Amino acid sequence: MNYFSSDFKLGILGGGQLGKMLLQVTSRLSIKTNILDPSKDSPCKNLCNEFEIGNLMDFDSVYQFGKKCDLVTFEIEHVNTEALEKLESEGTKVYPSSKTLKIIQNKNLQKQFFIDNNIPTSDFWYFKSPKDFKNSFHKNQISFPCVWKKTKFGYDGYGVEIIKSIKQIDNLPNEEFIIEEFIPFEKELATTIVRNNSGDIQIFPLVQMDFNKESNQVEYVVCPAQVNREIKDLANALAMKVSKSFKHVGLLAIEMFLTKDNKILINEVAPRPHNSAHYSIEACENSQFQQHINSILDLKLGSCKSNNNAIMVNLVGEKGYSGPVFYQGIEKAMEQSNVSVHIYGKSNTKPNRKMGHVTVTDENLKNGLKKAKSVKNLIKVKTK
Repeated sequence: MNYFSSDFKLGILGGGQLGKMLLQVTSRLSIKTNILDPSKDSPCKNLCNEFEIGNLMDFDSVYQFGKKCDLVTFEIEHVNTEALEKLESEGTKVYPSSKTLKIIQNKNLQKQFFIDNNIPTSDFWYFKSPKDFKNSFHKNQISFPCVWKKTKFGYDGYGVEIIKSIKQIDNLPNEEFIIEEFIPFEKELATTIVRNNSGDIQIFPLVQMDFNKESNQVEYVVCPAQVNREIKDLANALAMKVSKSFKHVGLLAIEMFLTKDNKILINEVAPRPHNSAHYSIEACENSQFQQHINSILDLKLGSCKSNNNAIMVNLVGEKGYSGPVFYQGIEKAMEQSNVSVHIYGKSNTKPNRKMGHVTVTDENLKNGLKKAKSVKNLIKVKTK
């Protein structure tokens, strides 16, 4: 099929910053794109060929949107999978598949998938409600601290909490959740694997993620991860096992814990472009966004090799500011060499909302980290 400057239509469910960065690839290749998003202020609204406002969790909205497209992908997990299944049954291509998404968008199913496929992960327990937890707490040998996670619809630190005593359970939402064993890890690592329908696979460099302890959001991503060759090989081998177990088409971001005794445990996965690989736009031979488009169209996958050290800095809304966005310090940050600023185009900010990112590249990682921290202090996301 001819995808370029043709009548082919690629549908993208979700119109946030990930969709925007996918559109930068499709625009360059002259691939027609349709976007479905619930917000009239979507960053993708004026960048795609057709834009529709609709609820991504509504069956009819997703199904009717998909019927107008030749192939459907997504930039967010919160999508109606029954509609995707229906589209697939009628011949519309959906990548990654509804089967892959259905497992990953439910934390309980995702963790059980790891167990069933002999993928090392932390111990976990499923509960229907806080009451269910209290009734069975003593039977499950759960110790504190432990990690509470919503089974569905968690994102950017929301839906995850460290539980230090049973009293905290009373403050949790009255809905199903999982409790995970608390892992006193040495480092949090991540990589992204891309696979096309022909079975070609490429893997991005292993990176290290540094999280903000208050918001539980990634603050810095460092490429390459500062671990030895043995750890890199182990992490990559496990990531490849996860990818082959899912048999996914598209991107699969894989988050991992490096334990204090040098074991790797798989934490979570995401079947879409991911914050941990944004650095790839400047630092890799092909970005994660280019590779996602290549893979779902079953094109030849280029190399994911990085050509330089890179540090990605998340730009999030400052505490105490909610409303029309104002960026302070961008011009000053841009005066520095090898600093690439990405602004997502969201019209309103709120505390800890992802509003942009900056990638710093440097032949000397120590210098790059110093510059990244300087940029983080320079750029502040506030309100007008």
